[in-house]
Amino acid sequence: MTVTSKDFDTAENGGQELPAIESNPHSQCSTPYSQILKQYWGYDDFRGIQREIIESIGAGRDTLGLMPTGGGKSIAFQVPALAMEGVCLCVTPLIALMKDQVLHLRQRGIFAAAIHSGMSHDDILRALENCIFGKTKVLYISPERLASELFQTKLRHINVSFIAVDEAHCISQWGYDFRPSYLEIARIRQLKPDCPILALTATATPRVVDDIQEQLQFKEKNVFRMSFERANLAYVVRRTADKRGELKHILNSVGGSAIVYVRSRKRSKEAAGELCEAGIKATFYHAGLDNDVKDERQRQWQQDEVRVIVATNAFGMGIDKPDVRVVVHLDCPDSIEAYFQEAGRAGRDGRKAYAVLLYNDADEHKLRKRISDTFPEKEYIYRVYEHIAYYYQMAVGDGYGFTREFNIDDFCHQYRHFPIQVNSALHILQRAGYLEYDEDPDSRARVMFLTGRDELYRLEHLPADEDSVIVSLLRNYGGLFADYCYIDESLIARQAGLTAQQTYLALKSLAQKRILSFIPRRNVPFIRYSQRREETRHLWLPTAVYEERRDQYAARIEAMIRYAQTDDQCRSRQLLRYFGETRSTDCGQCDVCLSEHDGTMVAEDRLAAAKLRIQELLADGERHHVTELLSLQLPTDQLDAALQYLLAEEFVWQEDGYLFLA
Repeated sequence: MTVTSKDFDTAENGGQELPAIESNPHSQCSTPYSQILKQYWGYDDFRGIQREIIESIGAGRDTLGLMPTGGGKSIAFQVPALAMEGVCLCVTPLIALMKDQVLHLRQRGIFAAAIHSGMSHDDILRALENCIFGKTKVLYISPERLASELFQTKLRHINVSFIAVDEAHCISQWGYDFRPSYLEIARIRQLKPDCPILALTATATPRVVDDIQEQLQFKEKNVFRMSFERANLAYVVRRTADKRGELKHILNSVGGSAIVYVRSRKRSKEAAGELCEAGIKATFYHAGLDNDVKDERQRQWQQDEVRVIVATNAFGMGIDKPDVRVVVHLDCPDSIEAYFQEAGRAGRDGRKAYAVLLYNDADEHKLRKRISDTFPEKEYIYRVYEHIAYYYQMAVGDGYGFTREFNIDDFCHQYRHFPIQVNSALHILQRAGYLEYDEDPDSRARVMFLTGRDELYRLEHLPADEDSVIVSLLRNYGGLFADYCYIDESLIARQAGLTAQQTYLALKSLAQKRILSFIPRRNVPFIRYSQRREETRHLWLPTAVYEERRDQYAARIEAMIRYAQTDDQCRSRQLLRYFGETRSTDCGQCDVCLSEHDGTMVAEDRLAAAKLRIQELLADGERHHVTELLSLQLPTDQLDAALQYLLAEEFVWQEDGYLFLA
């Protein structure tokens, strides 16, 4: 559906006429929920546990919904938001998800808004005022913004129907993705004690389920569970020494859209490049890319202009592409929760799909090393704290509120540290309350005109792109001639009819001509002292901050290793058991089930693959010593059987310990 300015004007005026509601803000509206679903989404009925969750929150009960990826979480809070008086306050950590959902709701004539770190003070104020005046039905907000004085002051005057908490596992210190900013939700609840809370998550162990309800101060336990089973998704662990080669084989064997997850930004670029060289259209995605670049690459993938997106874990949450046929993990995640969520992005259309984990013996060592990398020794953490003080020349007793940009590479070079361990140490010091460390802030671009307004109007012979950018700037921002103003480059690009790259180049050119000053967006980490600098001997890391979290992390690592190495239990059953769900039957489609059902065929396939690997090694026509076969990293029994077959059938000759093709 194409969005026009008229659509947004309608949304600004409240959108389509909403269903009539009763005076009780927590009662079900006179129009059934199913009618709202049909009117705005076109669906005839709810899926899974959506109706139960909606009726529970509609009755004013604190509610926790466990719904796997693709289970329809957004419907579970958007429908009751329309059926209840006031504003639904939805807390979510992803700015991209906020923007996407706001757009989709406005397309349906429902006025929604978002508040996040990338917005100006005036934009935030305008969004909050609309909520006070009752124009907004759903307000998305990032957890970091909950603590702001402006938000809390305005919140007191907003009629909130209920608080929806997306990715609710982030509030639990027992979860795999704990975010301290989520703890602000409980404080917000104290400002709105009568508002029920709807918590939603796709990944939670039984312990995390209990902790979510405790942290959010549920008045009573109330959990709705949807089975985590994905009947159309085949889980596969493929042991291989040649992961890149196996990845190409999988993508050539399984058609359709694909996601490939890797551990590092560098590997995402390298792997995408190799796929392109192999004739597979691919791009890469990670948190370090400019927002415009990320948006463009996501669009290309979603619209099938590229088939494969190779990404770090920065990609995927909130992405709604139902026809992903395969998700491949080139690197092993550090938790079952992360793997399950990422793998679950395949096959959301209900058709057959595959989740493949590529694994070899080196992965076990890498996974266990992450424990010491993520939780360095306490003495090392204290040393980093001391070196940070030296870096900023901070005296003992000084520093409270001190904020500076932090160049981690420069710091590590000066004090001979490794970035991974420093990054981990800073996060631990943050949890202990000594520092605040934001490693990926969203710093928007800034512009100020250097020429006067009259002089600007007299400029002639500017390229069309630059002229369009100037016009767009003047239409959207005031005060540009007096001071720097934060700008939204994507907005400028849309109004000027340009691409993001064309807009950026036009701004750079205008800056070179001294028509304006342009400070591009950049993501520079910063450090802020949360308290005065302590002497190192007085530092203290509580057990809950260090030992308990280290042990939890180690347990998640071990669970991931067990899953990858256990080849005699159904993959689906292993995953479901981890989340506290039991089933009596095997899935019949994972690698373990297929191996058990047809062990002979699998053994023959493995033998054939081993023979092919040996022949590929010898294909250069040179002689190779028999010990070079060890580089193939094949199981000894497969290697011996394959070599004996090739020698017996005279495909390969052996002479003085050397092998060559016949």
